[in-house]
Amino acid sequence: MQSSKSSLFPSGIPSFDALLGGGIPQRQALIVTGTPGCGKTVLCSQVAFEAAARGIPVVMATVTSEPHDKLMGALSGFDFFQPELLGEKLFVISAYSALKRGPKEARDLLLQTVRERGAGLLFIDGLRSIRDLWMDEARLREFLYELGIGLSASNCVGLFTTEYPLERLMALPEATTVDGIVSLSVMPHGSRRVRRVEVVKLRGQNHLVGEHVMLINKTGVEFVPRLEATPLDFHDEPPTLERKGFGLPELDALMHGGLPELSTTMLAGSMGIGKTLLATHFAADGARKGEKALFISFFDSPAMLMARAKRVGLDVAALRGDGLLTLQHVPPMEVEADVLVQDILRKVETLGVKRLVLDGLSDLELSILDPIRRRTFLASLAMRLRMMGVTSVFTREVPKIVGTELDFSDAPVAILGENLLLLRYVELHGQMHRILSVLKMRDSKYVTDLREFQINDTGVKVLAPLRSAAGLLTGQARPIGTTVGGSHE
Repeated sequence: MQSSKSSLFPSGIPSFDALLGGGIPQRQALIVTGTPGCGKTVLCSQVAFEAAARGIPVVMATVTSEPHDKLMGALSGFDFFQPELLGEKLFVISAYSALKRGPKEARDLLLQTVRERGAGLLFIDGLRSIRDLWMDEARLREFLYELGIGLSASNCVGLFTTEYPLERLMALPEATTVDGIVSLSVMPHGSRRVRRVEVVKLRGQNHLVGEHVMLINKTGVEFVPRLEATPLDFHDEPPTLERKGFGLPELDALMHGGLPELSTTMLAGSMGIGKTLLATHFAADGARKGEKALFISFFDSPAMLMARAKRVGLDVAALRGDGLLTLQHVPPMEVEADVLVQDILRKVETLGVKRLVLDGLSDLELSILDPIRRRTFLASLAMRLRMMGVTSVFTREVPKIVGTELDFSDAPVAILGENLLLLRYVELHGQMHRILSVLKMRDSKYVTDLREFQINDTGVKVLAPLRSAAGLLTGQARPIGTTVGGSHE
């Protein structure tokens, strides 16, 4: 393991350094491999420009007869591209002629240029072209081995690209000659393609393992480590006795004052039953008490949420204006869960959020493309929110609550259900009624009564316990008396 951060060469891309365990170990050589179009040249060029911008001399070597201005033109659209660095801190050479003469000539050219420039980074774009040119594995192995020794002696990091899928590269001498291997890939998923990165090998460095999300945009390359693979600052503390209410006295009374602080709650129910409205009450109640709240909606814009709340007497505009309540709309786009949650957690930390609502848990669950990950991903999310001092509510739509639809125990979202509030419609005496029940509150007292609740222009009202019907949670309600519900408490 590296014992000092000073022994690492920063890539200039914070998310890449996070994958590498802090940066590239000094005096080591890495191969970035992957099929054409996966982003190898962009990644390594970004590392090269970022190093040059920090004042570190860089040598970038091309190994084909392609003119340099074509490569620079392809990179010029990225924010990291700084043409003023070319010829100064970033020196571009062609090794093609030397490679045609042989390994010794190519090695001598590269190492001599590194020494003359005092380079801290050598980037060679296209090892496969060297293999195809020589058609001799022994010569390539000797070239890489001696080049690695020379770079180490010059205290220079080597960064090489090659166009092989990982499985093919691992059977070649290049895999054993270099110190580290980073694999980039583009994989089909339904009608789209997704980018992935994996640090397969990094000598002496405690790096993150497995595949992670890779993005390419105008700023360059960005990586989003898997949430469950990212180190967590865990601190073991006993639960508090504080409660976080909805600001609805009748509902809060069912939970002896509200939800336990730092817990996660699933608010499940039928479409249009009032899940979003109750969740808005939860966020607004916190904001009124000076606890910053963040409401993430997959369905409604902030304007729509505020208008809907105002229709039932809940005016959240002032809370939003004071910065105590933040409403954010996440439209239904092809955004992966790691990217979405990274943004949410950053916002939670930046704003100092104490209450979080995520309205539409099913959408988050589906954005975790690998079904096997869903349970551990959501468990990691719940734990991180707890460690950040956040009490959270997640809404989830359920079409039915009878049979298997009521049993969430095998579903990935079950991990978020420390507390479970269930809302549903029931038909009785030819009319539709809304009912709610606290089905579960971990390590906490709560009232198990079924309650009818009403939503109208005056707000949300939770009524007396239901005594006039049986079988309400079976989908086959049977009247006992002549009324449902009762007077307001």
